[in-house]
Amino acid sequence: MIDAFSLGDRVILKKPHACGENLWEIVRVGADVKLKCIACGRVVMLDRLEFLRRAKKLVPSGKDEEC
Repeated sequence: MIDAFSLGDRVILKKPHACGENLWEIVRVGADVKLKCIACGRVVMLDRLEFLRRAKKLVPSGKDEEC
C-alpha cells in the first residue's frame, strides 16, 4: 500500500490500462487524484480512496537524478 505520494511520481496500478500499460504519472493531488497514462496519454481522475485501493507500487520521479 502507498502511504505518501506527490506530483510527478509514477505509480503502477494493479490492472493494466486498455492500451496495455500499467504505469501512470500523478498529475494532480487533492481529494481526487488525476493520473496520466505513460503510453497513450489518457488522463483519468480517481477519488483518493479508489486510487489507494488500485495502486500497487510507487516509482519515485527522477527529479533528484538530474545533473
